[in-house]
Amino acid sequence: MLNGRLAIRQAVAIALGSLLAAAGTAVHAAAEDTAITIYSSAEPGAISPDQYRPVPGGGVPNASSVPGYAMIRQERDVKLASGRSTLKFADVAALIDPTTVTFTSLTEPRTRVLEQSYQFDLVSTDKLLLKYIDRPIAVERHVGDRVETVNGTLLSSTDGLLLRTNDGTIQSLRDYSSIRFPELPGGLDTRPTLVWDVASPRAGDQRSRVTYQTGGVTWWADYNLIFNEGKDANSGVLDLSAWVSIINQSGAAYPNAHLKLIAGDVHRATPEARPMMAKRAMEMVDAAATAAPGFSEKSFFEFHLYTLERPTTLSNNSTKQIELFDQARQIPAKKVLLYYGLGQSYFYPNPVTDRNFGVQSNKKVDVYLEFRNDKQYGLGVPLPAGRIRVSKLDAADGSLEFIGEDRIDHTPKDEEVRVKLGSAFDVVGERRQTDFSVDSKAQWMEEQIEIKLRNHKEQPVRVIVKENLYRWSNWKILSKTHEFVKEDARTISFPVDVPKDGETLVRYRVRYTW
Repeated sequence: MLNGRLAIRQAVAIALGSLLAAAGTAVHAAAEDTAITIYSSAEPGAISPDQYRPVPGGGVPNASSVPGYAMIRQERDVKLASGRSTLKFADVAALIDPTTVTFTSLTEPRTRVLEQSYQFDLVSTDKLLLKYIDRPIAVERHVGDRVETVNGTLLSSTDGLLLRTNDGTIQSLRDYSSIRFPELPGGLDTRPTLVWDVASPRAGDQRSRVTYQTGGVTWWADYNLIFNEGKDANSGVLDLSAWVSIINQSGAAYPNAHLKLIAGDVHRATPEARPMMAKRAMEMVDAAATAAPGFSEKSFFEFHLYTLERPTTLSNNSTKQIELFDQARQIPAKKVLLYYGLGQSYFYPNPVTDRNFGVQSNKKVDVYLEFRNDKQYGLGVPLPAGRIRVSKLDAADGSLEFIGEDRIDHTPKDEEVRVKLGSAFDVVGERRQTDFSVDSKAQWMEEQIEIKLRNHKEQPVRVIVKENLYRWSNWKILSKTHEFVKEDARTISFPVDVPKDGETLVRYRVRYTW
């Protein structure tokens, strides 16, 4: 049965070749020029290539749900007849949005499109057999050392082949080597195809431009940081490299394409659900050549546009990585320890007079790296949203060890970047309420909070203690052990030094009125 299937595919390929060779409206492939601009709504680092691996039986799951899209522009030479004719444009994306298609003749402005359609009823073994129900075919099978041909009318292709032979008998064939079809029936295409009913004032070659939007394409940035601590435990330097990751599941390949990427939050109307086309096997990472021009960046409306200064090929069902910009080295950075005893923010429309609300304590002290996106350190460029992975060199054997990762939003130049790495092992915090009183008639309440920080390291550390004054918007600090910074209307922070193998106590009393 397997050999029979392979033979059918070979027969299909031969028949299709003959059909396309004879088609007078075929598109000329010479001098094709392709440009692709990719827009992404992917959450940085949220897409794993495993999500789009082929499934048994063919196809790639969830390809139509890839959170991004692209605008495709292709220029080709086409041959048109004078007057009205049909033009087929193959090799378009399977996830194309047909309502976005435009066709323009660059050499004959009077050429216009009267009608256009998108044909995606693609040829397959099963579809071809269905087209030949009640039509004659020739089936070859091996009988001993010889090949026998059975001619007849195909009655069914379910569970083998059922034929009415030329002598009127019915024959069931389960084991066969090949099938010969007289011709390829109409209504089937080998690839998704755009078809236009075109009116042209003259016959001959014309240069055409086709643009359309397709789903199944997305991109995001991936950043790799290497952090080296300085003599001060709270500072150091880092090296940063940036890569663009592109997933193409659109159902088409884009060879030697001019690539652009749009960074920013471009609004779109929510599209209707569309059927998913079948996909082929997936390639994995195809690294870009390093000794070649990279991306240039510029402002574009209220977004940023990254243009690759060389052609690149985006294969269908593939993930590709391209360096976004040259590695920046020796960027000053500082390590920040942040203790947020509440663990989450509370904001309520009314005074919170319940003394037991929000007194739970989080013991984890979070660790962050901070650096400035500054030109003098080799940066100073808009950083697209992406995932940042941080490693640190182990001096014992010279290996890089992973120490955490985070995601950043689109970050303009000259802005601070803060990367969360995890929680400190040797620094812990404890928060508790030591006093509370309320007078609802007089409309006031007071609360006293005590925070203990314990440092088990062999060197002192600085910890930022963040406090959310969630009980009400009108507040006043009555007493405090340390100076604080007012971050916003309901948030204060205490920069606190904790000695090595020591403990520091932070205490403050706050009064709320309403």
